[in-house]
Amino acid sequence: MENPTISIAVIAKNEADRIVCLLKSAAFADEVVVVDSGSTDKTTDICEQMGARVVFNAWPGYAAQKQFAMEQTTSEWVLNLDADEEISEDLAEEIRNVVRNAGPDVHGFSMPRLSRYLGRWIRHGGWYPDVKLRLVRRGSGRWSGDALHERLIVKGKTKRLSAAILHHVYRGISDQVATINRFSDIYAAERAPAGGGFVLAGVGHALVKIFECYVWKLGVLDGIPGLIIAMNSAWYVFLKHAKTWESAFYKK
Repeated sequence: MENPTISIAVIAKNEADRIVCLLKSAAFADEVVVVDSGSTDKTTDICEQMGARVVFNAWPGYAAQKQFAMEQTTSEWVLNLDADEEISEDLAEEIRNVVRNAGPDVHGFSMPRLSRYLGRWIRHGGWYPDVKLRLVRRGSGRWSGDALHERLIVKGKTKRLSAAILHHVYRGISDQVATINRFSDIYAAERAPAGGGFVLAGVGHALVKIFECYVWKLGVLDGIPGLIIAMNSAWYVFLKHAKTWESAFYKK
């Protein structure tokens, strides 16, 4: 029996410093398609030099861009990845095996994702196993979601793999803070303006988040990076409430 073909679909913009890791790890695939939304660095040059097919598409949002990328592929199975991710050797081998042996009733596979932040693989604080549904049989899945949360919806039976996607999340603390600022802007813009009750809600939610990440989910075991993750997670939930309140009083 011939091995089923595998495509990798990636969305990217200005990822020249990170996408090489992904492209090297994608050597096992039959095709790599990178959908670029207007990079001004060397992202597209690097991708083409490393054998990927680059397609331009103006940014329509996360879910729509990932759906567009998946539609550009030609293989029987599609693995959907972000530019800051890579496939571990164990995952590549597991993918080859499962698609070769997948019954006709199996339409997708999920897998854990292991993130690296501030020089450390983060295994606690709610960051792991971070299971993602990313591998889908052609024609069996569709990306859906809002401006902040996108997910791959698969029609049919799915199974879970054991090996992990490796995720090089954030380039550093400043990158994480910039992401928090951007995402909290989006959150507030999509919510109705809130009244002064945000003080209790925002502070309370932030305190709960610190306890959840650092104590309940054992972020303390991830050392200083675990503490920074917990504090920034709390700051993010506070900002969401604060900016929603701000929209009621200062943006009329």
